[in-house]
Amino acid sequence: MTTLIVLGAGGDLASRLLLPGLADLLVSHHGEELDLRLVGADRDEHDQGWWTERVRTAAESAGASGPSVDRLVATTRYARTDVAADGDLARLLADAAASDVGPDAGSRSAPARGGGDVVCYFALPPSVTAAACRALDPEQVPAGTRLVLEKPFGHDSASAAELNAVLTRLVPEENVHRVDHFLGKSTVLNILGLRFANRLFEPLWSAAHVERVDVVFDEDLGLAGRAGYYDGAGALADMVQSHLLQLLALIAMDPPATISARDLRDRKAEVLRATRLWDEDDPASCTRRARWTAGRLGGQDVGAYADEPGVDPSRETDTLAEVVLAVDTWRWAGVPFRLRSGKALGRRRKEAVVTFRHVPHLPTGLLGTSSPTRLRIGFGPDDITLELDVNGQDDAFSLERSSLRTELSPGELTAYGQVLLGVLHDDPTLSVRGDTAEHCWRVLEPVVQAWRSGRVPLETYPAGSGGPPGRGLLEDVDAQGCADGAPAPAPGPEASGPGRQDEDPPVS
Repeated sequence: MTTLIVLGAGGDLASRLLLPGLADLLVSHHGEELDLRLVGADRDEHDQGWWTERVRTAAESAGASGPSVDRLVATTRYARTDVAADGDLARLLADAAASDVGPDAGSRSAPARGGGDVVCYFALPPSVTAAACRALDPEQVPAGTRLVLEKPFGHDSASAAELNAVLTRLVPEENVHRVDHFLGKSTVLNILGLRFANRLFEPLWSAAHVERVDVVFDEDLGLAGRAGYYDGAGALADMVQSHLLQLLALIAMDPPATISARDLRDRKAEVLRATRLWDEDDPASCTRRARWTAGRLGGQDVGAYADEPGVDPSRETDTLAEVVLAVDTWRWAGVPFRLRSGKALGRRRKEAVVTFRHVPHLPTGLLGTSSPTRLRIGFGPDDITLELDVNGQDDAFSLERSSLRTELSPGELTAYGQVLLGVLHDDPTLSVRGDTAEHCWRVLEPVVQAWRSGRVPLETYPAGSGGPPGRGLLEDVDAQGCADGAPAPAPGPEASGPGRQDEDPPVS
């Protein structure tokens, strides 16, 4: 039997994403062989009925029902646990390993009696997670325990390395699951199939044929109650440092021999080791930071970010971040990779765009302007679009733009269902390896230093706009409909409600 402990059971992450994802997993064919016991733990006093109802409500929100869900609800237990209190977490782990976790497990000691595996999910703020792990001694962690952490992993490469040392002192690296729920998105997983199962793309997937790569994750939402976390992080640390660099690694990596955890993560690590800021001597030419001012968003007046409750204006937190990176490998030398993420923008745009180089010669006699071929990989709606120049309908000698679009399979599981599947089956394929977490910080440290020293000024943009105007490497040469006032693209099928995986969850 596997015992899944959710620390931070009273938080939004648990109720909105983790518990629905778990219920979704249990009713899928992947959950048929799971022998699972769920334990919720938090520092607040709650009775067993409160926790049982919370689990039941989460399952209902995911539309999950059946014997496996009924069994989960009937057997789940709540344990009051303060991870900051001396010995509380150690006792909880011991009780879980002994298969003896009840409502008061966090406040008593029980000898381990050889229970099953223990999975400890830290649905807590990163600083609390790190402090709780530092307070544990290796002998207090039962053999085989798996530790699951939400990003960010540290706040720079040194702190990430220090946290890695703490974690691997407690459990082996293969038992650490650093969760990036973007890696559970079916679209991201489909990147592997698109690249490596189609002979059409991979021979052209290099600097010889690709002019630039853009990874854009623009949101048309504001803070959504996340000021406590977001104001200390900003768009660069919240999105670019984690999610978008992981996408870059998937797009730029060489073909792995297998899709095993080792091969896939080795290839991603190779890319990130070779990634750097485009021009470290002139960071203003290849990075941008900005934050929104008052404007209109979704037909409503929106105040400036600096005036949001819980925001400290003196921090100059970025709500939009852009960086241009270079990948110094034979395959990608000279190709700019532009990563951008922003909040409170006028249009929701979440995609990776591979722009191919112009043809070397357009035969004389073909009319019109040749545009570069573009491959768009959408992350909401989940689709792939190939943009081509073709002969016009009215005049066969005149070029017209045409798009070939296909929707991608949404997958059987939500992103968190996919993440939990890997964790519970002890498969680290979709988890971030320790060295990769450190490399992601190393890549962006010159950006952070340049921003803190004022070498890159903080720009502004009105809420509901397209963001600051681009320039040079930061110009959006692919800004289809991104200008202020331009119509948004037709909506495609996407998830809604509690199971929606578009934004990062707040943790508390």
